[in-house]
Amino acid sequence: MREPILEVDRVSRSFGGVYAVRDVSLSVARGELRGIIGPNGAGKSTLFNLISGHLRADHGSVSYLGTHLERRAAHRRARKGIAIVFQGARIFRGMTALENVMVGAHAHTRCGFVAGALRLPAQRREEREIRRRAVAALERVGLGAWADRAAEALPLGQQRQLQVARALCGDPRLLLLDEPASGLRAGERATLRELIEQLHAEGLTMLLIEHDVGFVGRLADRVTVLDLGEVIAEGTPEEITSDERVISAYLGDGAALGGPDA
Repeated sequence: MREPILEVDRVSRSFGGVYAVRDVSLSVARGELRGIIGPNGAGKSTLFNLISGHLRADHGSVSYLGTHLERRAAHRRARKGIAIVFQGARIFRGMTALENVMVGAHAHTRCGFVAGALRLPAQRREEREIRRRAVAALERVGLGAWADRAAEALPLGQQRQLQVARALCGDPRLLLLDEPASGLRAGERATLRELIEQLHAEGLTMLLIEHDVGFVGRLADRVTVLDLGEVIAEGTPEEITSDERVISAYLGDGAALGGPDA
C-alpha cells in the first residue's frame, strides 16, 4: 500500500453557525488521483480551502507528508508543495501567458525587495530560473507556442490550461483542482482531461473537485462524496455510481449521475 501524502482528520468549518464541512476525514496516497464530488453546496471548495490554508478549520487536523499544517499559512503550505487551481479562470490581465505562469513560483523566491530593486546578481539568476521553469510548465500543458500572447486573449479552455501551468511552475507534490472543467466546451474538456491523465501518469498526486460524476469517474482512482458538508460515500468510481446514498444526493439536487463524459 502506498504511503499517504495527505491525511485529513475530522475537519470541520462553520459559517454563522452552519457547517460547510463537518467531521470530514480522508487519506490520499502518494501518486493517487482522488475525486471529490457532491451536489451544489456540499462543501467541496471549503474543504479545498481548508487543505490549502485559505481557510482555517474550527477543529480537526490536516497533515501533509507527516507534518501538521494547522498553524501554517497558505503561502507556507505552497512552499511545502501544495498548489491549488481555483474554480473559474483566474488570470492576471495585462500580462503575457508566460508572465502569468511565472507568478506561480512567487512563493518559492528567496531574493527580497532590496535585491529586486537593485537587480543584484542573485536576483537576476533567480529570475532566469523562474522563467526557465515557466517555459517548461507551458510546454508541459501544451501552451508553449502561446508564451508571448496576452493571457486574456486566450480562449477559456487554454486559460484553464494556463492556470494549471502556473500551479506546476511551483513544482507541487500535491495539486488541488477545483472544478477545472466548469464552463468548457466538449473539445476543451477532452483536452483538459488528457492533460490531467498525463499529469497522473507522471506520478503527480491530485485532488479533483467536480460536480460532473462522468468527468471525474474517467480520471479518479478513488472518489470521496460530500453532501451537506459530510462524507457520505467513498470508493472506486464504479462503486460510487451504484451507491444509493450518492444517487439520492444527486437526484435531490436535480442533477443526474453521469454527463457528457460518462
